[in-house]
Amino acid sequence: MRVVIAEDLALLRDGLVRIFQAYGDEVLDAVRDAPSLSRALATHRPDIAVVDVRLPPTFTDEGLRTAIEARKHVPGLPVLVLSQYVEQLYARELLSDQAGAVGYLLKDRVMDVDHFIGAVRQVAAGGTVMDPDVVTALLGTRSADPPLQTLTPRELEVLALMSEGRSNAAIAARMFVSEKAVSKHSNNIFTKLGLEQSEEDNRRVLAVLAYLQG
Repeated sequence: MRVVIAEDLALLRDGLVRIFQAYGDEVLDAVRDAPSLSRALATHRPDIAVVDVRLPPTFTDEGLRTAIEARKHVPGLPVLVLSQYVEQLYARELLSDQAGAVGYLLKDRVMDVDHFIGAVRQVAAGGTVMDPDVVTALLGTRSADPPLQTLTPRELEVLALMSEGRSNAAIAARMFVSEKAVSKHSNNIFTKLGLEQSEEDNRRVLAVLAYLQG
């Protein structure tokens, strides 16, 4: 992969560079602020941008805003956002164009290097990856909605795992059930929520997350 990194903390920025290089990826640029990120994305057109939500000069949401703006100019530009805390609003804004190829992870997840690289590759391939804590928060905010109230506890569990970008096989392994059972739960979820069903995992996750952010 060809990667652009935006992270203001030098230690984490250098750590990310080393991780990608160790996995055979090319780091095109590693920057510390939003203006530099904007220039790097316009210049390099990377396979994926790994971006801290909060960047100088104000340390609010410059990283997120820059990534969203870049996706307007390059539709579907893969972006994986890293955040120190769960921010539901940030997750919703990142998902708002429903174009896929986005991810939102807490910085702590970088410590599990194999899982982190797997998430990056999934986003670079057009998939959607949401941090489990973000999914829980999104589900919690909508739990009082009538459509979600129609889901069984098992279906809610499948929905949460689905929203993390997991395949039917991965969900089945996690829940210790058959893939056929997961498929049945998935079909029930889409029917109850009035969402268009799709065999393509990425489209399925996007549909679920689009509903959750609605």
